[in-house]
Amino acid sequence: MPVRIQPEVFDAGAELVKLTNGRPDIGASVTFVGQVREMSSGNSLHTMTLEHYPAMAQAELERIESEAKGRFDIQDVEIIHRFGDLSPGDPIVLVIATSASRQPAFDAANFIMDFLKTNAPFWKKEHAADGSHWVDAKSSDDAATQRWQK
Repeated sequence: MPVRIQPEVFDAGAELVKLTNGRPDIGASVTFVGQVREMSSGNSLHTMTLEHYPAMAQAELERIESEAKGRFDIQDVEIIHRFGDLSPGDPIVLVIATSASRQPAFDAANFIMDFLKTNAPFWKKEHAADGSHWVDAKSSDDAATQRWQK
């Protein structure tokens, strides 16, 4: 399944092997794993809670995956995004893009991550020693997405 949203931890290496095993047409694989940082805005995080609307999030991730396949000369894509309570160091998101050569795989992975950050309906609440707060959208994420506008 190319797009999954789950509370369980994933094994990036095992996912890469499943996606590429027996695929001699693949010459490059780009794997990105996003993790919960220990520090955010100068505060030490205890945990982060990721919330989402399941049907909306699934549809948007599938739309992003489909757009990446249409834009870039890639063979395959896998996206896994977690939700629930996560601790510093825990993986949040996995993106794997495969292609015959490296550049399309790099471009597709960057494109997917830029659009996940701005368009996917996930909300982050950080829990630190000084309290809890929802994470606001960043203008730098919006700017990163703008580079892909046709």
